[in-house]
Amino acid sequence: MAISKEKLKEDIGKLKAAKNAVILAHNYQIPDIQDIADELGDSLGLSKISRDRPEDFIVFCGVRFMAETAKILSPQKRVLLPALNAGCPLADAIEPQELRELKEKHPDAWVVSYVNTSAEVKALSDVCCTSANAIKVVKNVPVKKIIFTPDKNLGWWVQKNVPQKELIIWPGGCYVHEKFMLDDLKGARKNYPDAEILVHPECHKDILKEADYVLSTSGMVKRAKESAAKQLIIGTEAGLIYRLKKENPDKEFYSLGAARICSNMKKITLNELYESLRDEVYEIKLDSDIIKKAQLALERMVQYV
Repeated sequence: MAISKEKLKEDIGKLKAAKNAVILAHNYQIPDIQDIADELGDSLGLSKISRDRPEDFIVFCGVRFMAETAKILSPQKRVLLPALNAGCPLADAIEPQELRELKEKHPDAWVVSYVNTSAEVKALSDVCCTSANAIKVVKNVPVKKIIFTPDKNLGWWVQKNVPQKELIIWPGGCYVHEKFMLDDLKGARKNYPDAEILVHPECHKDILKEADYVLSTSGMVKRAKESAAKQLIIGTEAGLIYRLKKENPDKEFYSLGAARICSNMKKITLNELYESLRDEVYEIKLDSDIIKKAQLALERMVQYV
């Protein structure tokens, strides 16, 4: 017999207390997971939060690179990813060997890697960045030539804002954000002339040029609260709109064109979350040397913002 949603939530709460666990959920998760989470946010923000929480178990409702980042920042804690197959095509867009070869080709360059990368790629990087701080990081690193991985659109946005640096940009991309088209933005302008348009820097450069604001998901959450506009158009994965509506009931939020969905972000359900806590699966395990080197890249990021 199927367990009711209410019973699942109750059982998850009991298991969480018994195992001294904290549930973290990314802004793109399904509403049920967002509602039951102890903390909600973007990938790096959640990892930082988990580092400072007292719980022994971190249950990360997101995709693999996010759970890995939590493990890197909290190596003494056990980190669980409820859906083993919740990957990220953008993070997979560059393999460690490809980065090694690029570094050999450009020995005088620093590697700046987006947090949307594997632990192994972070370990090969000089410094990490987020979509929120990439411009500041690149502006402040002590070299002119930079290998930027893996998102080409974020790389373009950074190069536009930091023209004094020379970026060698890896040609990766997020299949969700790349579905947004300039016609979507033009249609939004026509249908909602008073609305603000907020887009993620993983979108095509044509969209980045025309939007009112180019922001990370955490930046969108902040802007939605501060904006005087009563209508906002959101150019990112549709899961964020649920949070925005919940936190700003006096405003209207619309997707930029058709709602864009990340299938990997929707793989964790209440049932997967319950089973993850019950059976303590799937645990993220990383080599200690990888953790140490990746930690350095993440710590450097803080120095350059």
